[in-house]
Amino acid sequence: MELLSVSLGVYYGDFTVAAASENLTASQGKALTVLRRRPAAMRALAETMACDASNMTGIIDRLEKRGLVRREANASDRRVKNVVLTAEGERVTDAIRAKMRTTHDGLDRLTDQDRDSLYSLLERVFLSQPDA
Repeated sequence: MELLSVSLGVYYGDFTVAAASENLTASQGKALTVLRRRPAAMRALAETMACDASNMTGIIDRLEKRGLVRREANASDRRVKNVVLTAEGERVTDAIRAKMRTTHDGLDRLTDQDRDSLYSLLERVFLSQPDA
């Protein structure tokens, strides 16, 4: 547990510095990273980021003002707004990831097989559902 905590601390610090280099807060950068996977409804985005919906609105407002995201009506429920990453938002997200030197340097010390194993283990620990 301690090593996992240390690794997450290093990653988060690296991410925060990289996001700041793009004039973003860590929360704004995290929102872009989540949206890089797929568009999300505001409520789902707030849940994923474990923050209050009103705080999420402020984060998205600032990202939208910079042209990094846009709001779109959900196709199945026009009352729901999905947040979508713009092309500029994709560029900024990629730039943040590219600037995470400490994280990249650490992963570069692993062989391809080690990286595959690490991915598999993290997926099993954090994404797999226990058998019912």
